[in-house]
Amino acid sequence: MRATPLILTALALAPLLAVFGAGSKPAPAGEARAVAAFATVQKVFQHPRCQNCHIPGDQPLQFDDGRPHAQGVVRGPDGKGAAGLPCSTCHGEANLPASYGPGAPPGAPHWQLPPPQHKMAWIGLPAPQLCAMIKDKERNGGRDFAALIKHVSEDKLVLWGWAPGGTRAPVPVAHDRFVEAFKTWADAGGPCPKG
Repeated sequence: MRATPLILTALALAPLLAVFGAGSKPAPAGEARAVAAFATVQKVFQHPRCQNCHIPGDQPLQFDDGRPHAQGVVRGPDGKGAAGLPCSTCHGEANLPASYGPGAPPGAPHWQLPPPQHKMAWIGLPAPQLCAMIKDKERNGGRDFAALIKHVSEDKLVLWGWAPGGTRAPVPVAHDRFVEAFKTWADAGGPCPKG
């Protein structure tokens, strides 16, 4: 029996279908580059300088080991602490001088947690879920990609992560490299890694 050209074509494609699946195509190069850039975004967002305030509950975390904040501190109705104990009670507009000691409360403008209606809690989230949350305007405070880029590029509280004062470890990715990775990801439409 002679094989027809259609059967030969199907046999030739079989190895490719096994790798990519019958209904899928390889991602375009730009999308693959954006997904790779998102790995840098994830590394920053899930560093203690960021995730200690991006929490699922209502008590912020402290230190690199993410222990619950002392003094019974809570998020409060607007993310700025409880009535009678706002974040600004201890956290000023800037880090305290080194003479106050390594454990002095850090500071930056508008020190606060995200408000309860969009907590943006990403502790332990796998990359696909973190990606989806970041770009979801219902969960990120109504920010589109342009607003997100502005936030990670310029917000003084975000920038604090690279100059946290005391003995705190800064975010391990240079800020300009992080912003470049964020823009690469956002400019491609925010493609998410596959599970």
